[in-house]
Amino acid sequence: MSHPLELLNTYTGRRRTELVPMDIEGFFQNMPFADLLGVEVTAVDDGHAEGRIEMREELSWSEDRVMAHGGVTFTLADTVGGAALVSLVDRPVPTVDMRIDYLEAGTGDLRAEATVKRNGGDVGVVDVDVFADDGTQVADARGVYKTG
Repeated sequence: MSHPLELLNTYTGRRRTELVPMDIEGFFQNMPFADLLGVEVTAVDDGHAEGRIEMREELSWSEDRVMAHGGVTFTLADTVGGAALVSLVDRPVPTVDMRIDYLEAGTGDLRAEATVKRNGGDVGVVDVDVFADDGTQVADARGVYKTG
């Protein structure tokens, strides 16, 4: 195939373009930076997504105690937020803007939950909450992603 959405019509022998649903989980599993950090998108459905990251020493900002560097928390929120919107638009959505409030130190494994607040023709807005293993909310984020 010359194009991922181009299929050969076996009846006419002509090529036609057809929308093929995006493999959301596969897309995020194969994202090099998210893979490097160990970000996993664990659930994606109709404007909602969940994900996690297993904390390890290399992701910590402290050499005395394993606590997530702010960039790790941010990347988890950004990745899971994007996945929530991709579930509605069925294509990659580059981040336009993201803000995050760090509420507590991220100790232990982290998990994120994202919900689409607006799916517009040009941009989408997603709210993301990040939690520590014990259920403590460690961050609150809002991402804006390009949809058109």
